Amino acid sequence: MTGGPTRIARRFAALQQRGEKGLIVYLTCGDPSLAESAALVIEAAAAGADVIELGVPWSDPSSDGPVIQRAMERALVAGGTLRRTLEVVAEVRRWSEVPIVLFGYYNPILALGPERAAEAAARAGVDGLLTVDLALEEAEELDGPLRARGLDRIPLLAPTTTPERAARHAARGSGFAYYVSLTGVTGAGHLDAAAVGDRVRALRPALGSLPLAVGFGVKDAASARAVGANADAVVVGSALVQAIHDAQGAESRLHAVRSLVSTLKSALTDGTT
Repeated sequence: MTGGPTRIARRFAALQQRGEKGLIVYLTCGDPSLAESAALVIEAAAAGADVIELGVPWSDPSSDGPVIQRAMERALVAGGTLRRTLEVVAEVRRWSEVPIVLFGYYNPILALGPERAAEAAARAGVDGLLTVDLALEEAEELDGPLRARGLDRIPLLAPTTTPERAARHAARGSGFAYYVSLTGVTGAGHLDAAAVGDRVRALRPALGSLPLAVGFGVKDAASARAVGANADAVVVGSALVQAIHDAQGAESRLHAVRSLVSTLKSALTDGTT
């Protein structure tokens, strides 16, 4: 197995040392085009994103809401695939060391094969994978190849996850745990920050030293600050994907990313030591 802490582990250690909450942002690779994706990732990192979740285009994104579903459709039309996503990661690595997590569904990985997928991901410069439809009980065929190459598998926790099951996730996963704050799809529902805080406090002891990030429903500075009060990091996806789509032209899209990411990061660093 590759030795030493991953980029993700190093980033969270640095955040902890600074007493700072992390910002994780999601972008769909290939939306609006494969040619722009690397630049958008690099811009997000420069604006303050601590970790990038890069969505792998897939035809049936069952856990995603309309905003990301439409982004997936656009990415597929643009020629987005797992292989093309890895090419984008390799391009980002020429300019940035921002931690990158491939975010998506298991079918493209299974089609390539877990061993080949893990090898290609490591070679491109990926740091971890989050496969939303791969159950803990079925993940060992991916866990082994990832561990052998020093890649993190990010566990996904839900409002219905018990502390006992969270502990099993933490024992098998690494990097950080992603807590889905709502039962439903991305970009939907009303975020109850107080309820999220209660659940995070209930689950945290089961995770040991694994950092906990909260996503789904975090859309702006106020919700990021409210969730960040109890989490190690917040995840923002649909709001950023929508901002990119609404912008007209490549420069406007870079500006939209820069503006939203810097605003969110400022909300998380206000008052930190």
